[in-house]
Amino acid sequence: MRPGIELSGKRVLVVGLARTGIATALFCAGRGARVTASEERAEEQMAEAAAKLREAGCALEFGGHTAARFLDQDLIIPSPGVPQSLPQLVAARAEQIPVWSEIELAARFLRGRMVAITGSNGKTTTTGHILEGAGIPTIIAGNIGTPLISRVTETSDSSVTVVEVSSFQLEIIQEFRPDVGVLLNVTPDHLDRHASLEAYSRLKARLFENQIEQDAAVINADDPGAAQYAPSKAELFWFSRSKRVASGAYLRGDEVVFRREGVETVLLHRRDIGLRGDHNVENVLAAVSAAVLVGAPPSAIAEGVKSFAGVEHRIEFVAEIAGVSYYNDSKATNVDATLKALDAFPGGVIVILGGKDKGSDYGILRKSLRERARLVLLIGAAAEKIETQLRGAVPVVRAGTLERAVEVAFERAHSGETVLLAPACSSFDQFQSYEHRGRVFKQLVHRLEEPHSGGAPARKE
Repeated sequence: MRPGIELSGKRVLVVGLARTGIATALFCAGRGARVTASEERAEEQMAEAAAKLREAGCALEFGGHTAARFLDQDLIIPSPGVPQSLPQLVAARAEQIPVWSEIELAARFLRGRMVAITGSNGKTTTTGHILEGAGIPTIIAGNIGTPLISRVTETSDSSVTVVEVSSFQLEIIQEFRPDVGVLLNVTPDHLDRHASLEAYSRLKARLFENQIEQDAAVINADDPGAAQYAPSKAELFWFSRSKRVASGAYLRGDEVVFRREGVETVLLHRRDIGLRGDHNVENVLAAVSAAVLVGAPPSAIAEGVKSFAGVEHRIEFVAEIAGVSYYNDSKATNVDATLKALDAFPGGVIVILGGKDKGSDYGILRKSLRERARLVLLIGAAAEKIETQLRGAVPVVRAGTLERAVEVAFERAHSGETVLLAPACSSFDQFQSYEHRGRVFKQLVHRLEEPHSGGAPARKE
């Protein structure tokens, strides 16, 4: 059991009422805290959440954040989307008022062991699936849709909680300490919020900051950006697709091998990994490392990988229509994730890019698009920037909306080709979340399968 915190009677301010903020406010109120929830949006935009919070006894502030309110608190929990440069938060920290992320608070109440994974395309769900198959009581939460704070009451002394954590969350931890920390990679992301790639990388590395000798750190040996942050205290394990590692998981020919204290165990074969793309081999190496370290037996690990069918919105097969395959990778919210998605296909790809820009350099996509894409369809607020940075590399069409992009893809695609949604941007210009964007894409594609419903556009031959 981790050291808890007494919330009863404490003045707690929750800033931002997206999914995480609502869950945090309800959690604190349920433990006797005097909760105030502050939100920039108007109350009428979130009437249902407001009613639920009021019923739980929370005081609510809509339409902005009152500065004085921040200075009259015992604890402040900003939602991940709230920037730490917010003047009210800066003022609160200057007055020595604790400002924690939701994962910091949740970890104080967590029982059992915790595996925390960070890095683009983190295979949190893969790890959880393997552990569940091994009969280990497993809880999956974090930056994959379910806030950790909403699951802590389900933990027990025998459970393992697998949590995906982001740079936004790690930015304001204090004592957060996973038993196993997994750093998949460090690639440019969220540079609209973080000052530089170096600053972003340092935040990712905070995953290991509070670990002690009995803990384990698992790091991608093939990623120089990640490898430089190997911690000094925790036991160190590596994973690699390209070379043998001193300790950890690596690919030896067709074999996935785990090595520890000189003993090598073959866990499974590459052909057992049913998901597309080399990056999925990499993610399996990370997942099996975490599974071994929390006690899953090799046979269960192999079965878990074989039976894992993939995750919604991550290179998810949607349909084949007139010989054209449609894939949903709405989770590709940055350039590196889009590169990995493109690398999963040999060529003949029509790619849908765009959304809300995060300060990314889309020019990095030029080489991969030249090699694999026949056409790029642009949507959302970042379309002009992306078009400018891709000019000359591949034909580009400004579709504007996802609905129009699917129509154009249907009109232009030939049998044997692939239509891939891999936006390289966040979804918040036109959608509520990447999940919302992915679901809309799938609905639009399935409409194409119903030519008599009036939903499918006429196809040009």
